[in-house]
Amino acid sequence: MRTEDLINALAEDHAARSQPGSLRRTFFVAMALGLTVAAIAFALILGVRPDISFAMQTWRFDFKLVMTITLALTSAWLVWRLSRPAADPRPAEMALAIAPVLLLSAVTYELWSVPEPEWLPRAIGSNSVACFLSISFLSLAPLGSAFYALRRGAPLRPGFAGAAAGLLASALAAMLYALHSDHPVQELLNQRGKLCRESFGCLARARKSALIMM
Repeated sequence: MRTEDLINALAEDHAARSQPGSLRRTFFVAMALGLTVAAIAFALILGVRPDISFAMQTWRFDFKLVMTITLALTSAWLVWRLSRPAADPRPAEMALAIAPVLLLSAVTYELWSVPEPEWLPRAIGSNSVACFLSISFLSLAPLGSAFYALRRGAPLRPGFAGAAAGLLASALAAMLYALHSDHPVQELLNQRGKLCRESFGCLARARKSALIMM
């Protein structure tokens, strides 16, 4: 290929990636596809808890859904803004504080309303290993979709963007798992810890992906 042809090809590729509408469409289609694959895997392997109609009438179950959906939305906003070099990610970074504030409020209420001897058993839970494995497995498809969307953009901080993608994927997986789990609110602490560990674990993978994106 001649130098002039290479320059023209690079210019066309940059123009295509710089179109906000095209990038936005790619991002939402990719994440919708990843969530759909995870939802199908969830339905085939775990399934919705049998008492879902009763559980939806309790504030603990509703709060778990609100918590995970809030985390998924705010982390999706962060990934979206990080994928564009001209976008300021600080508003999305500050929005990530919403989920921890909600969690802290609920845990404070639970500690006040539950006898102290029950604190540790409720915090640890009875299915922590199954919870970790399920969320890790269900997050694979959304994680791949998030990485694909980031590759279509131009993140200035690929490592941080990869960690945010890991948090988004884990939040979506936790949202699905909440439909199966009957854990009390305190076990959300255990799940949120897993989300943080997965997001930092994705940081290493993101650095490898950065070499491909550059």
